[in-house]
Amino acid sequence: MTNKNGRPPIGIDKESFEGLCEIQCTQEDIARFFKCSVDTITRWCKKTYGCTFADILAQKKEVGKMSLRRMQWKAAESGNVTMLIWLGKNMLEQSDSTNVTLNNDKPFEINVNVLEQQK
Repeated sequence: MTNKNGRPPIGIDKESFEGLCEIQCTQEDIARFFKCSVDTITRWCKKTYGCTFADILAQKKEVGKMSLRRMQWKAAESGNVTMLIWLGKNMLEQSDSTNVTLNNDKPFEINVNVLEQQK
């Protein structure tokens, strides 16, 4: 279908649009993907969903987060040590800290020297 007052409408695939929102693409990213303007995305969202791009992005990025969590969990279950450590620190409040006990009440000072990388 063509618009008699201008160029033909841009075809924005709803499934692709929602997938891009799930991986938290910006409105500019999505406009580039569909080879259209940000204003076109704004109008399309209003027409298709009856709300703003920001509303749809907020909704769909939560779906993306769930998918990412699922993949992280599967990686941990398959024995990915890095993921096991990361999930332990973030979900179980585990840490790599070391407790130091001093046997006296004398004040102490810790000096940390950072060496510049040689060029």
